[in-house]
Amino acid sequence: MTQDAYRITLASRPKGNPTQDNFGRETVTLDPPAKGQVAVRTIWLSLDPYMRGRMDDAKSYAVPVPLGAPMEGEGVGEVTASEHPDFKPGDIVIGRTGWASAAVLDGDGLRKVDPDIAPISTALGALGMPGLTAWVGLNDVAEAKSGETIVVSAATGAVGGVVGQLARAKGMRVIGVAGGPEKCAYAVDELGYDVCLDHHADDLAEQMAKAAPDGIDIYYESVGGKTLSAVIPQMNIGGRIPVIGMIAWYSGNNLDDALPLPAVWRAILSKRLKVQGMIVFDHHDRRAAFEKEVGAMIRDGDLTYRETVAEGLDAAPQAFMDMLKGGNFGKQLVKVGADPS
Repeated sequence: MTQDAYRITLASRPKGNPTQDNFGRETVTLDPPAKGQVAVRTIWLSLDPYMRGRMDDAKSYAVPVPLGAPMEGEGVGEVTASEHPDFKPGDIVIGRTGWASAAVLDGDGLRKVDPDIAPISTALGALGMPGLTAWVGLNDVAEAKSGETIVVSAATGAVGGVVGQLARAKGMRVIGVAGGPEKCAYAVDELGYDVCLDHHADDLAEQMAKAAPDGIDIYYESVGGKTLSAVIPQMNIGGRIPVIGMIAWYSGNNLDDALPLPAVWRAILSKRLKVQGMIVFDHHDRRAAFEKEVGAMIRDGDLTYRETVAEGLDAAPQAFMDMLKGGNFGKQLVKVGADPS
């Protein structure tokens, strides 16, 4: 049995910030799943900053999205037909659905989602790729310890929000950086940050020095821009910087706020900093340990999260563009179809 899928495609490559003209729309008829494949109806679609890089035709850790192809992305969906022994119709799964209402996927690339642990949307957020990124970056890359001071950029985002709460649970001093008073208040009042600084402030560097009088041991880096410039001078000897993103620079913006490379290199040398890039798909072997710890925290009410939801697949391009400018609060999702859980 065939089914139709509505998809958002990459119509052209952005020059700077993406626009609606960079996205196309199409309806296609999907073939039934072949042996080893599964047909999935998309329920929730994840929007993530890394997708901006996939829109460019540049060499990176993953291949670019081809022109005319569906935008790349992870989704949670319901199995509608299966030719794979591990899945049956009605199962809730997570996989690379792309920006599409339905997809036929290789079963070996899917994982089941347990609706009894938490709402299934969290498989794309606190219990998904952002949560795993937060947990591995803090524990394995940064080797965080009680009593240390950490600065978390994008402090209320899907990754940063989890980092801050995990750091607080370890007994660290936690400084957040977020965009605007509302997000900063949420970081302190709901996520437990000791202090949160607004990255729009003209005196961010001075505020950072005051917030971290004993220096900074760990900087959880996902934005670059003004925040990095404010943090680097305050890093302690032997400090660690896990680098998971640089959203401020993805579209070629904010380059005037960047510290000159020699200044950054000098700080890395003189302060003996450990700076390590991190891509989450290198760390799937840590998923079980992550899910055990963070899943328990969510069930017990010890870890909170927030989601921004756009309704319908047609809303995905605008939601994505808004997210790149900080318009979301917490994890950015698109509700594509009915959620049976």
